[in-house]
Amino acid sequence: VAVSVYPDRTAGEVKDGLFTALYKNVAWPFIRYIPPEDAHDLSVYAAERFLVPFDRVPDSPSLKVSTLGLALSNPLGLAAGVDHNAQAVKGFEKMGFGFVEVGTVTPQPQHGTAKPRVFRLEADKGVINRVGYANAGAAKVAQKLKELRQGGYKGVVGVNLGMNRGSSPSEDFSAGIKALGQHADYLVINAAILYHPPLPAFRSAKHPSELEKVLKAAASTRKAECPSVPLLVKIHPDFPDSELKAACQAIKASGVDGIIIAAPSAQRPDNLDSNDRNTHEFGGLSGAPIKDIANEALKKVYRHTNGQLPIIGVGGISSGSDAYKRVRAGASLVQMYTGLAYEGPYVVPRIKWEMEKLAKEDGFGSVQDA
Repeated sequence: VAVSVYPDRTAGEVKDGLFTALYKNVAWPFIRYIPPEDAHDLSVYAAERFLVPFDRVPDSPSLKVSTLGLALSNPLGLAAGVDHNAQAVKGFEKMGFGFVEVGTVTPQPQHGTAKPRVFRLEADKGVINRVGYANAGAAKVAQKLKELRQGGYKGVVGVNLGMNRGSSPSEDFSAGIKALGQHADYLVINAAILYHPPLPAFRSAKHPSELEKVLKAAASTRKAECPSVPLLVKIHPDFPDSELKAACQAIKASGVDGIIIAAPSAQRPDNLDSNDRNTHEFGGLSGAPIKDIANEALKKVYRHTNGQLPIIGVGGISSGSDAYKRVRAGASLVQMYTGLAYEGPYVVPRIKWEMEKLAKEDGFGSVQDA
């Protein structure tokens, strides 16, 4: 029926579009009345119990990507910040993600900041959060990942590492690597935590050298504990260009294997809905409002690193076009988070087939070629 009504589209395209429309017009009007953090927790609960739509169509060979020593069935991943405690990795993978990044995980459990701490910007399809990296701690997350592997799970799982409030960055990142490195397919040093708000050593113009020290210490621990596990660093998009260039040079010199750009932004673009009082809330901005900010930052990172380090692009991705632009700007992989809340679960397969279609239209045999 779908093909007869839309002869220029596949049944899968029509299905994904239909259910996305149903989500936006039927489910979202109810979800929007649930406090955003409660809605987030509900989505993780649902994924943990497989109460989410599965993408049962095998990924096309043209979506396969090999990078960082990892072989992925598709380049779209779930960003850190969704599944803080590795509760629902299998459920999110079943939705169609090529990889899942859990965390941010700190060595000790952390409750985060006082609620409310997550705020929707509905008109702008954005979110401001100041959750404060609330999580159950490295020991519990390590146990979850251990049980996942013992159950036969073979999907690609990354772990985003943070530091507890008031702790030493080098000590906490090393502790995270020791606790979680053996259970992860890749590790991420969440360097954004060093800057928002900035730790004392990261307030001066010399912060790139401080960043290099922290990353070198982490790389040294990785080499001793889990030498085959790729180590990446996640940075925010708010550096002035000269500081971003210096930070990229520090990252290259540190021995890490890749970069994730960008973490939520402290910026407030001029085109935000001025009538939404939530725009004045303190915290990191994610979603559609930082799409251009994150894309421009990715282009600069690619240029400053001479394309020598794999990049994962994240921030404001909610369509295949958004994702494909990151790939063309230099990203090897892409991730999404906020867009999943506004677009619904069927956006995952839709992004994949849109990326494949755009790559073919540009004359590439695969997304990796693009």
